[in-house]
Amino acid sequence: MNDLLKNDDLGKLILRLALGILILFHGVAKIQSPATLEFIKSSLSSNGLPSFLAYGVFIGEVLAPLLIVLGLFTRYSAIVIIINMLFAFFLVHTAEIFMLSDSGGWQLELQGFYLFTALAVIFLGSGRYAIKPD
Repeated sequence: MNDLLKNDDLGKLILRLALGILILFHGVAKIQSPATLEFIKSSLSSNGLPSFLAYGVFIGEVLAPLLIVLGLFTRYSAIVIIINMLFAFFLVHTAEIFMLSDSGGWQLELQGFYLFTALAVIFLGSGRYAIKPD
C-alpha cells in the first residue's frame, strides 16, 4: 500500500487526465457552437489582434488536451494551454481577475485551475504512463 501512495507516475497521469479531459469539453463545445468562434474573433479584433487567431482556440482546447491525455509532446502542449488561458484571461476575463464568486471562491477559479495545472505539467512532464514519456 505504501508503494502505491508513492507512485509519482500515477500522480502525473491523474494530473494529465484531469487537465486534458476537462479542458477538452470546452473545446468540443466551441466546435459545436459557431457563435462562440465569432465571439472570439470579435474580442480579438476589438483588441487590435487579427481575428484568424481565434482558430487557435481549437489548438489550445482540442489538440493540446488530446496530446496531454495521450502523453505525447506533453510539455509543449501544456505551454499551448497556458497561452490559450492567458488569451482568455486578457480578452474575456480581465475585469474578473480580482473578483470573488458568490460562494467566496476566485471568480476565475476554473481558468486558474487550467493555467496552473498546465504549469505543473510543464515542470513534471508526462511520467511513465504516456505514449512518449519525458
